[in-house]
Amino acid sequence: MMSAFIAARALVFSAAFMWGWFWVVLRLQPLSREWDATLPAWIAAPGAALGLAGALGIVLCITLFVVRGRGTPAIFDAPRRFVAVGPYRYVRNPMYLSAIATFCGFGLYARSLAVLAFSAGWFFLIHAFVLAIEEPGLRRRFGDTYDEYTRRVPRWMPRRVA
Repeated sequence: MMSAFIAARALVFSAAFMWGWFWVVLRLQPLSREWDATLPAWIAAPGAALGLAGALGIVLCITLFVVRGRGTPAIFDAPRRFVAVGPYRYVRNPMYLSAIATFCGFGLYARSLAVLAFSAGWFFLIHAFVLAIEEPGLRRRFGDTYDEYTRRVPRWMPRRVA
């Protein structure tokens, strides 16, 4: 029963977060109409695949937070247990990378340079948030476990970890 309540919260928080950002993306898309012709039409198919892969990555990360971490992606309702399984074995921020893949995929699918530029800006915003707020908070909550994890697993560039 408790897992169902956590899952419901995670679904609500995640949907609100992504819909909010996608509202911004959809407002930006028309801004680059005259430049968008520079992107070839064939780019839409790889864009759709990238966007779908990103969405699936988000769902996987949220599921791990609920099932393994007993929490949600929301900073005010974060996982109670440290999650270092699945994609978190290879990179510390797979949910953010999945979101960027989703945004970039949509930008390619829509052939929108404005959305692609937004994706780059969003990455830098998230990077600043991770450095200033998220990582210090994780270090306080999980101590040595998190410190060891940061020594083994890269922040942004996934790699195979032994």
